[in-house]
Amino acid sequence: MSINGKPMTQGSPWKHILRFAMPVLAGSLLQQLYNTVDTIIVGKFASEEALAAVGTTGSFTFLFLAIAIGFSSGNGVIVAQFYGAGRENKVRLTASTGIILILGMGLLSTILGLSVARPAFKYLVAVPDEIMKLTLVYFRVYVAGLLFQFGYNIFSSILRAVGDSAATLYFLLIASVTNIALDLLFVAVFKWGVFGAAFATVISQAGSFVAAYIYMIKKYPVFHFKLRDFHFDSFLAKRTLGVGFPIALQLMIVSFGLTFIQRAVNGFGKTMTASFTVGQRMEMYMNLPCNAFQTTLATYTGQNIGAGKMQRVKQGTTQTFIMSVMLTMLISVLVWVFADGIIGLFGISAQAAIFCRQHLRAIALVNLILSMYVPVFGVLQGANHMSYPTLVATCALGVRVAVTYLFQHSSFFGYTILWWNGLFGFGLGCLLTWGFYLSGRWQKNSSVAAPKE
Repeated sequence: MSINGKPMTQGSPWKHILRFAMPVLAGSLLQQLYNTVDTIIVGKFASEEALAAVGTTGSFTFLFLAIAIGFSSGNGVIVAQFYGAGRENKVRLTASTGIILILGMGLLSTILGLSVARPAFKYLVAVPDEIMKLTLVYFRVYVAGLLFQFGYNIFSSILRAVGDSAATLYFLLIASVTNIALDLLFVAVFKWGVFGAAFATVISQAGSFVAAYIYMIKKYPVFHFKLRDFHFDSFLAKRTLGVGFPIALQLMIVSFGLTFIQRAVNGFGKTMTASFTVGQRMEMYMNLPCNAFQTTLATYTGQNIGAGKMQRVKQGTTQTFIMSVMLTMLISVLVWVFADGIIGLFGISAQAAIFCRQHLRAIALVNLILSMYVPVFGVLQGANHMSYPTLVATCALGVRVAVTYLFQHSSFFGYTILWWNGLFGFGLGCLLTWGFYLSGRWQKNSSVAAPKE
């Protein structure tokens, strides 16, 4: 084949998985770093109200990211299966179809986001009146650039599907440096506040979008698309939607659940909202290893099923579980030890800092549970069991939301249930995921996932 990525169907599984996952992890780390710097700059050079406004948009910005990641990953799974089977013509046609489909979704998402912004934040999230204007400014600018976010995600998914996970690191490096520089210029120097922060994000995403496309067509001849070379195959589009929908739905459910949790957060006032914004940023760091391994195992499983090597999938799953827990534990220890120093970077009030310290130290423990089962989602996705991770995510998040509203005014938990809810939700998710995997039922449809004419 003219694709020169490295298939993960031979050699030591853990070495392939770690080699593939590290660039994904590093790229995600870069993304979180520039999101964190974005938050720090807003907190230091704008106001705590501006920080709260940016934070309260998180559940809805994640909703659009869920759509982009979900359907892009669905297309990437199919590309990985065809790649594992050595079928270059199908790899090219699937990629072409996916690019057209995902870019179209990006445009529709912008229209939707601009249309529903005010009622969504007013009635679903219950944003306080004093930060509503700032919230809408940030969100509207952000969704105006969704085409770039969607485009970057489909290009990255295609590259990961053929074994090139390192490339995404380069693109995110471009985005990170650009975003930080523009944040300082727009927010700290020009004093544009939340508008400047959102505008900097859009420009940085546009840069990574262009860089990813140029890299893909230059390095891989099979993906060298000119305008006339793009073809849309309705069967592969339906298959992309079928594979991607459960992945997107899983993430969308997380977004909707977080919306209700954010509503509960807002009920405790803007100080708690600002604190929760910082806590969520740090929580993302603890989730990086398990999310990177989920992405890796989806590609690893897809390639090995395409090559008919089921035993390698099982071996890789066990090894990945160990790596995921160890890396998450290391990050959790660092967050626990340096909690006060981390909080001090964001310029929040003393009371917000008290809330945030409790938040960080709780999730340092709770998120270890998440690291035990989220990577297995990748195995199920690569083996054509897309719906089960969605079911697990729904149950876990439903429990988190339920216990939040049940105990938020109790004498035992009170406001601390805003972060301890994961103990209940993630615990259930872990039991459901490993119960299904160990039963062996996930292997029953694996032949369906293998590519056919």
